[in-house]
Amino acid sequence: MNWLFLGIVFVILGPVLVAIGAKHERKGSEPPSLVQYGYLAVVMGLFIVLVQYCSISAAMLIFVLVTGVIWGLDRFVWAKKRGETPIADWVEYGRGFFPVLLAVFVLRSFVVEPFQIPSSSMRPGLVVGDFILVNKFAYGLRTPVINNVMVPVGKPEHGDVMVFNYPENPSLNYIKRVIGLPGDTVEYRNKKLTINGKPVPTTDMPDHQYVEQGTYLINNKQYNEKLGQHDYSTLAMADVPSVNMGEVRDFPFREDCRYDEAGFSCKVPEGHFFMMGDNRDHSADGRYWGFVPDKYVVGKAFLIWLNFKDMGRVGTSIR
Repeated sequence: MNWLFLGIVFVILGPVLVAIGAKHERKGSEPPSLVQYGYLAVVMGLFIVLVQYCSISAAMLIFVLVTGVIWGLDRFVWAKKRGETPIADWVEYGRGFFPVLLAVFVLRSFVVEPFQIPSSSMRPGLVVGDFILVNKFAYGLRTPVINNVMVPVGKPEHGDVMVFNYPENPSLNYIKRVIGLPGDTVEYRNKKLTINGKPVPTTDMPDHQYVEQGTYLINNKQYNEKLGQHDYSTLAMADVPSVNMGEVRDFPFREDCRYDEAGFSCKVPEGHFFMMGDNRDHSADGRYWGFVPDKYVVGKAFLIWLNFKDMGRVGTSIR
């Protein structure tokens, strides 16, 4: 779907609906339905357009600031001058949206934020369609948009499932597992993971199958890994190389990595993290695009709160 086109359509359609609705008779102080739909279309359209060029947090901050200015001007200036004159619809909606947008902005910036799993890269623990919650203060209270740590609370640890801004396109959010911390040497050869020269404890489990895109049956070897305080399952395919060399990009600090036919070894730079998906042979992760800077950290995934196709997953903790 072309989201930019859809946003522009909403932005254009909104004023048209407002103009048509303004000709209808008002019932008391409430504007006609078309007027209400028109302003809602404008808000939705502007938000869709904004998120094509900046992050969702930045787009929300812009809306909070604009509606906050309208709320402040109306409360301290316009209300005194207006007297008995009916309030303009755009002012009514602007000041009405402000407290709601502010509450949502504060909640998702500092407390918890929802995400949806878009791919199979974190199977078997997380599947397509899972709606998850992310703890936004687990890795420190951060400045909205800029994302600098204001109040240190905690730091990413080995094995955490972390949401972060994709380094090649920070407007996208990715979810992977923290494999390497700053200063670690991460090695993955012949499907065996080693951190700082120590093999990650791994045991065989029964094979795992899943259907991809409703069409393809995928067969995998399944393993249990223990990394840090986390105990979780991973998937791998015996006939697939540890790294697809043709997909490895020229990323920052690429000189700190060594690749060969058996796999790779990387020294994690200071202020960065190395991430991998649990579905090792179906994950576009740090093996291919490098390291995640601390400024791109979003938060720690901790709970599945919804899955329309499998309600039994609701309430499942993320390991």
